[in-house]
Amino acid sequence: MATQSRAAKEDSRKYWDEKFETMPTAELQKFQLRKLKETVAWAYERIPFYHRKLDEAGIKPSGIKSLDDLAKLPFTVKNDLRDNYPFGLCAVPLEEVVRVHASSGTTGKPITGPYTAEDLEQWTECMARNLWAAGVRPDDIAQNAYGHGLFTGGLGFHQGLTRLGCAVVPTSSGLTERQITLMKDFGATALFSTPSYALTIAERAAEMKVDIRELPLRVGVFGAEPWSTAMRQEIEERMGIKAHEAYGLTEQGGPGVGFDCVAQDGIHLNEDHFLAEIVDPVTLEPVPLGEKGELVFTALQRRAMPLLRYRTKDITRLRREKCPCGRTFIKMDKIFGRSDDMLIISGVNVFPSQIESLLLEIAEVEPQYRLVVRKKGYLDQLIVQVEAKKEVYDAGPARRLEVAAKVMAHIKGMMGIGVDVELVEAKFINRSEGKALRVVDERPKQLR
Repeated sequence: MATQSRAAKEDSRKYWDEKFETMPTAELQKFQLRKLKETVAWAYERIPFYHRKLDEAGIKPSGIKSLDDLAKLPFTVKNDLRDNYPFGLCAVPLEEVVRVHASSGTTGKPITGPYTAEDLEQWTECMARNLWAAGVRPDDIAQNAYGHGLFTGGLGFHQGLTRLGCAVVPTSSGLTERQITLMKDFGATALFSTPSYALTIAERAAEMKVDIRELPLRVGVFGAEPWSTAMRQEIEERMGIKAHEAYGLTEQGGPGVGFDCVAQDGIHLNEDHFLAEIVDPVTLEPVPLGEKGELVFTALQRRAMPLLRYRTKDITRLRREKCPCGRTFIKMDKIFGRSDDMLIISGVNVFPSQIESLLLEIAEVEPQYRLVVRKKGYLDQLIVQVEAKKEVYDAGPARRLEVAAKVMAHIKGMMGIGVDVELVEAKFINRSEGKALRVVDERPKQLR
C-alpha cells in the first residue's frame, strides 16, 4: 500500500524542482546576478588564469553590478583549457576533487573536467530535471547505452537515473546485438544513447527480426551530437517511443545543461546553473534575444572549474516565451551545427544537420549519410554519400541515378546549392556507437 501511495505521489509531480523550473524571470535573474558575482570573485581569487585575464580586461569582481556587465568579462575558449591542461583552471586543491572527466582529445590534448562533491550533486540534480521532464519515472527500467568512462554521458545519466530511483542497466555503448537482447530480456522501458547509435540499434534489431516497437520500450533521451527534428521523428517511428533531448558539454560539466519537455519545441536551459548568451561569431558582440549566433555559457554554481563566458562554437538562438509545460527557463533552439563544422559551399553556410533533414524527407534513402568535401579547381565540392534502401539499390544503376538526381534536386531547391550525390549500398557508412562522424574533409589542409 505504501508503494502505491508513493507511485501516486510521483505521478502527480509535474516538475523535479518546481521552485527553479517555474521561477518568475525577474526573480531568477536576481538569483543569477548574485551567483555571477560570487563566481567571478571565486575565479578571480583562486584561478591565476582568470586573475590575469580580468586584470587585462580592466574589470574587477566588484565591477559586476548587473547581468549586462557580463559582456565586460573576457571569453574562454577551448585552447585555454588545453594550454592549462590538466588542472590549471581548477579553483580548488586536488584533495577536494572527487572525480575527473575528460573529452576524447581527438584534436589535441583532452579537455579535463574536475568536480567537487558539490559539483557532482548539482550535476545529478540537473540530470534529474532532464529525465523527469522527458517522462522518466522511478519504476522505469533504464538502459544506459552512453559510453561509460572519461566521457561524461554514461555516468551523468547514471547519476540522474539513480537519483530518480530507476533500475539502471549500464550497458554502455557497443555490442549492439547484446544491447537488443538485454533490452528484450530485461524489459527496458527507457533508452539513453547518442541519436545515431539509437538508429544503429533500431537497424540491427530489424536484422535480428526483433520488432522494438513491440517491446516495453516507451521513451528515450538522446544527445551528445547535433541531430535534426527529422531524425528525432525517424527514431520515434522506428522504435515506437518518444524521443527527448539532453544537451550539455564537458566544459560545463556534461549533459544536463539543457533539456526538452513535452512540447518538444526547444531546449530549456538550467538557468540557475548556466548563464547563456548569444554572440556574433565574427564580431563576438552580443546579439539581441531571438537572433542566431554562437552560444556562450558562464557557469554560476560550479566550484572546481567555473568557466567564464565559454565559447561553445554551437550555433543556435535563444528565446524567452511561455511554454505549455509551465517552465520559465529560457529556450534554446536545437543546435544548427558547430561553427567549426560549418561548410561554405557556393557562398552558402551549410551545416550537416540541414542536409540530414532534407535526406530524411526522401523515402528512397536510409538515415545513414556522410558529407565529403573535396577541392575541385579553386572551389569546394560537397559530395553527399547516402545509403539507398535495399530495394532501390538492388534495382540497378538506372534506378540509383534517378534517386540521386531526386536528392540533388531537393537539396538544390531547398538550400540553393549544387551538390554531388552518391547513392551507396547498405552498411557503406560506418555505424556509430557514440558520436557519428558526419563530415570527411579531403581538402589539403593548407587550402581549407
